[in-house]
Amino acid sequence: MLKVKSWFSAARLRTLPLSISGIIIGATLAHIHGYSNMLIFILALLATISFQITSNFANDYGDGVKGTDNEHRVGPKRALQSGLLSKKELKIGIYISVIINVILIFCVVYTAFGIKNIPHLLLFIVLGMLSIWAAIKYTVGDSAYGYRGLGDIFVFLFFGLLAVLGTMFLFTKFITVDSILPAIAIGLLSTGVLNLNNLRDYESDKKSNKNTLVVKMGYENGKIYHYSLLIVAFLSVLLFVILNFRSWQNILCLIAFFPVVIHLLKVYRINEPRMLDPELKKIALSTFLLAVLFFLGYNNFFVNLVI
Repeated sequence: MLKVKSWFSAARLRTLPLSISGIIIGATLAHIHGYSNMLIFILALLATISFQITSNFANDYGDGVKGTDNEHRVGPKRALQSGLLSKKELKIGIYISVIINVILIFCVVYTAFGIKNIPHLLLFIVLGMLSIWAAIKYTVGDSAYGYRGLGDIFVFLFFGLLAVLGTMFLFTKFITVDSILPAIAIGLLSTGVLNLNNLRDYESDKKSNKNTLVVKMGYENGKIYHYSLLIVAFLSVLLFVILNFRSWQNILCLIAFFPVVIHLLKVYRINEPRMLDPELKKIALSTFLLAVLFFLGYNNFFVNLVI
């Protein structure tokens, strides 16, 4: 039972709502254009969850091996750091999760495109493999991009643009120009979560030579960067709502930014990095709330409820 709890701890289930936010947004964009398929939606969710778990296992292993997870680190203890799982066990966990990733990639792309649409099939298989590579290489290996300040770019691309636009394409086989706006918003909010994590770990990362973007730009500049990410995310969603306004319920998604504003005010007042830890789940859950309200606002949920 203890070992099972250790694996759940390493999987970091609290990170999953953020990871599926892009899938919900992408499926909603497809619905706006008249496309829906529950099987594709479920498989896309499962694939994204499996990618996130792979990433969490790999991050636990990579940071643990490099010594970044040490007594100076703020936040929950990692499985390898606390001795709940060994290096060998975590590596086996990564291998198994990658196999599951591959199976789910083939399932979702085959369901979406079939065997006849070879170009799309191959494209999404390649994108899926790149997602697996990105999930692992954030902290694992000598060339881990998370240790070179490139994590923000990858999070924006994979959690935002690929998750949202890729999901929409699975349903529709096309992408619209305005759909880029919510993709940008989810990408920036997800990057904001990573940046907040890096702000919290600024001091320990600096000591461990983990050169995140925050370490490179400094704590105060990292906070300014954080404000910019969330403000541009709001403006992106606002512009999409204006361009696609059909009824009052379309503005529901903007409610998700009220806790974001409160979050920004708290971040502004906090000068001690370790005090940012409670804010992480708030911005992550706000992103998930945005996705849920976006879904409700563009699926005639309340109109159907009244009728």
